[in-house]
Amino acid sequence: MKVAATDLDKVVGITPAKHADPRGYFSETFRDDWFKANVADVTFVQENQSLSRNIGVVRGLHFQAQPYAQGKLVRCLAGAIFDVAVDIRKGSPSFGQWAAVTLTAEEGNQLWVPPGFLHGFCTLLPDCLVSYKVTAYYNKEADKGVRWDDPAIGITWPDVADATLLSPKDTTQPLLSELPDYFHFGVGA
Repeated sequence: MKVAATDLDKVVGITPAKHADPRGYFSETFRDDWFKANVADVTFVQENQSLSRNIGVVRGLHFQAQPYAQGKLVRCLAGAIFDVAVDIRKGSPSFGQWAAVTLTAEEGNQLWVPPGFLHGFCTLLPDCLVSYKVTAYYNKEADKGVRWDDPAIGITWPDVADATLLSPKDTTQPLLSELPDYFHFGVGA
């Protein structure tokens, strides 16, 4: 597996090796001991999956507050997504900054989004199937978010991003400036 840095500290892209032959390929997509040694010493407790039927579906920007903060290992099982992380750790040199990676089923690449970061994505193809392992169980009261198009963050979303396809929850998220300080740089999430 290869690890690639992004513009945000601790947010990394991961590309598993593929062993191909005329029948297709084999790929080890996750290995706990490798992940702990090379990316983050965390334990995954839940795996989620979403299907987005249309091109331009935006999901996010989401996070869970303490004590249910989640790290997410995201991969696209079918289709392609523009996957985004935003630093919301107060005091971080990169607070409010974002990084994005295009995840595709064909490439099999993944994005690690640690606790203290928003996560969201935009579908680039129809019928996108996205899977993500998380480090904490879902908790409805801790489920929070920020507006996907917050001008202070300034994410350059793909032209296909379609605000008419947002969930009701995502149409009412606050701006980053309205968000309480849920995470602090240098303090464990």
